Amino acid sequence: MHPLMQAAGHRLVTPSYTGLGERAHLAHQGLDLEAHIQDMLNVISYEDLRDIVLVGHSYGGMVATGVADRVRERIAQMIYIDAFVPRDGQSLFDLNESAIETMRELASDGDGWRIPPMPTAPDTSPADLEWLTARRVDMPIKCFEQKLRLQHGETSLPRSYIYALRATQADTFGQFARRIKNEAGWRYFELDASHSPNVTAPEALMAMLQEIVA
Repeated sequence: MHPLMQAAGHRLVTPSYTGLGERAHLAHQGLDLEAHIQDMLNVISYEDLRDIVLVGHSYGGMVATGVADRVRERIAQMIYIDAFVPRDGQSLFDLNESAIETMRELASDGDGWRIPPMPTAPDTSPADLEWLTARRVDMPIKCFEQKLRLQHGETSLPRSYIYALRATQADTFGQFARRIKNEAGWRYFELDASHSPNVTAPEALMAMLQEIVA
């Protein structure tokens, strides 16, 4: 996405959460959702970012919701890409109850506090699969267990939701598509792509993002 964003004249900032990516060595048993919210707040503060289009993908929707609650004055709009959209007091597990048992079993099979990455979409190319596999790491289960606490209630910021139509059988994010269609304050979009269009359909995603921010 970086070359596409740069070519379109945008600055794309993609910081890694503590314990993931190049910060994988910082993972620990107490790492949770609040820590990842603080990661993003620090980037916004120290980089002095303003007029932000805040994008959250998948679990990132949990983080983005918390970030926007704390620094609304710096956010221009929010875009959720096949992401969780929590309300105050909800955890990711609250929004994905059917997966709790499996995730806890996966954690127990390992070191007890981390969950391995979920399977990639079947339409992921071999080259993209190799690239992803080299970069995906286990994630602390507390990130999924901790409930989001909003300090200022439901946001009034402009929000858009992109639902990836090539959903798996579980269709984890269909619930948000259905909810948002009937909820004021949202723009709703559908993309013919699997769960991670930034990897499998970057050009199509870029075109949709351009449409949203235009």
